[in-house]
Amino acid sequence: MWGSKFNWIILIIGAFLEFIIPYVLTFFYPRYSHSREVLSALGGKNSPVCQYYNLWLIIWGIIMSFTSITFYKTYFKFSNIVSIIGSIIFILFGVGACILSSIFSVEDKRSIESIEGKVHGIGSGVGFIALAFMPLIISKLSYMKGESLLGIIFIIFFIINIIIFTLFIMSEKDRFSNTLIGLSGLWQRLLLVSFYMPLVILAIKNINFS
Repeated sequence: MWGSKFNWIILIIGAFLEFIIPYVLTFFYPRYSHSREVLSALGGKNSPVCQYYNLWLIIWGIIMSFTSITFYKTYFKFSNIVSIIGSIIFILFGVGACILSSIFSVEDKRSIESIEGKVHGIGSGVGFIALAFMPLIISKLSYMKGESLLGIIFIIFFIINIIIFTLFIMSEKDRFSNTLIGLSGLWQRLLLVSFYMPLVILAIKNINFS
């Protein structure tokens, strides 16, 4: 029981560190733009903080991957299939968007054509797409537990995910480079807020009732 509670606590701390660590690292990365540059730029080979950011990505990926076990143990009694899907999402994000992205780091849009860039792009893409659907999984489990209000809240987060994800993808297009839509860094950070809020809510709920 305490092991599960500890995992949820670590998840909450990690979610906040996902924003705090990049913010602190940018003090040592001159001319880095929070609004225009994506987080992976911090882990690029020419970044002065690449080792620190990539190390954090690996740690965060491990946390997310281990949370898959806690998630399954917590919810399998309500639905084995839904719990398995949720666990797989944690692993896809942890391994794809975090661990693989840190190992196969990219510097800029041009390097995305390299083998490293393609692995980075596929890993990040699969991980982000998977986590975008996590609110639906949590919503389904909430309804199964009779928690209709929470179920509705998580569906709203899913809708927000899709909207911001669309804007984030559009921000990479050259024709939007000088517009609000072109602020890739901003949209990525807002997307992560929308991704992690349901997980934080879920973690707090499980800490309080475990």
